[in-house]
Amino acid sequence: MARVLGLDPGSRRCGIAVTDSQRTMAFPRPAMTVDEHLFDSLKSLIDDESVDLVVVGRPVALSGNVTASTEAADAFFRTLEEQISPVRTVQWDERLTTYEAQKSLSNAGMRAKAHRTRLDSAAAVIMLQNYVDALSSD
Repeated sequence: MARVLGLDPGSRRCGIAVTDSQRTMAFPRPAMTVDEHLFDSLKSLIDDESVDLVVVGRPVALSGNVTASTEAADAFFRTLEEQISPVRTVQWDERLTTYEAQKSLSNAGMRAKAHRTRLDSAAAVIMLQNYVDALSSD
């Protein structure tokens, strides 16, 4: 079975996670810099990891309202969809994943400075794991 790629797009970095081939566990990959090479790098990763579905985090306010971050993630999603077609893409609510990732990294004894390099992908892992867990409960 092909893998699922999870993306947590931000203004500077894009957190990356990928499932195992059984689609039961999400694992981090190094975050990618948001620059003019990002979509080409994502295409290569999709090929390298045998991905047939990409889940893009969609940040909304706790109230459910759309924010500037939501609009940026929606724009990222639309561009990604065009760039990686015919690979299927979906959006998934990522509320509180960054908070959960920070808490998890702190509980693991990691210092705040070290969080920066791992935080985006840790949030992508949480978001992607939530997605695959929801699929398995259907």
